[in-house]
Amino acid sequence: MSLSRAKIRKRQRMYVIVAILLAVGSAAALMLTAFEDSVVFFFSPTEIAEKSPIDPDQRLRIGGLVVEGSVAKQDDGQTIAFVVTDMAESVPVSYRGILPDLFREGQGVVAEGHMNSDGTFVASEVLAKHDENYMPPEVAESLKKSGYWEEIEAKNAEQMRN
Repeated sequence: MSLSRAKIRKRQRMYVIVAILLAVGSAAALMLTAFEDSVVFFFSPTEIAEKSPIDPDQRLRIGGLVVEGSVAKQDDGQTIAFVVTDMAESVPVSYRGILPDLFREGQGVVAEGHMNSDGTFVASEVLAKHDENYMPPEVAESLKKSGYWEEIEAKNAEQMRN
């Protein structure tokens, strides 16, 4: 039995459509794989405590407030240790380099890097707020979850009245 021309044409169209779908699916999978390698996830100290242990190879950002009295230079003179908190949990941070001019205790900060196996966050980059009214959105969100945000807003409102 021979197939009619119409059936042959339908089968050929089906093969072409399947080939196109496979090509598009493969391209999408490759793009998502490449995108996944460059994504840096943001975590608050509470989320880090909940997700423990975190893969040391995973790049991530943490944000919160720098704990008062926690900033200390290490013996090598180039490494700075400090603690970041969201007022519920805290994460020790180690950073080798020059901190931004606006970095201060009690201020908002976002650090990018990876977690050590000992629970210390090793930062490759530290970002500080740029003026007294700005708070990185990620930090503000984690502080709102902890309930500390209302205290900050009340403090800012009082400063504006004076």
